[in-house]
Amino acid sequence: MDKAKIERINFLARKSRTEQLSEEEKQEQTELRNEYRRFMRNGYMAQFENTYIIDGSGNKKRLIKQ
Repeated sequence: MDKAKIERINFLARKSRTEQLSEEEKQEQTELRNEYRRFMRNGYMAQFENTYIIDGSGNKKRLIKQ
């Protein structure tokens, strides 16, 4: 996710604390937040897919997705 979108999310969040957002701004905020969540979830999943556990014998085991 690019920096401009994150800045826009933060701008809308700050604005919503001080004044009412228009319907278009609320919709934009929802869409940006959902995109951010997908971006973060994909990053976490990629990290978990490349995470291994090493047992006491030195054997490497991949984490199991449940």
